[in-house]
Amino acid sequence: QVQLVESGGGLVQAGGSLRLSCAASGRTFSRWTMGWFRQAPGKEREFVAAIRWSDGDPYYADSVKGRFTISRDNFKNTVYLQMNSLKVEDTAVYYCAADYTPGTFLAVADYDYWGQGTQVTVSS
Repeated sequence: QVQLVESGGGLVQAGGSLRLSCAASGRTFSRWTMGWFRQAPGKEREFVAAIRWSDGDPYYADSVKGRFTISRDNFKNTVYLQMNSLKVEDTAVYYCAADYTPGTFLAVADYDYWGQGTQVTVSS
């Protein structure tokens, strides 16, 4: 059974920073592509960032490029999302996801496992 547990969300002022963590268990973490998605009220879940297991290359949505950094520690089975220069529009529930199937990784449907989500609220 795969489990993904996010932590690190909270309330922060615009311009501030947060670091999200996602601890994984249950299968060989190092062979997963790990992603972060977010969902704001009334909106669909959207891709934020991903890091592939095969080469460790990061990928970002245009809206967060230059502000967010995704990284992974395969020894700790943990993926991180460092969020800097936060904006009010970054407010959402952030979800960690694991993709065990090689191929595309930018869509919700590409991922096999999901965490429960952590709330990030950015105030003006």
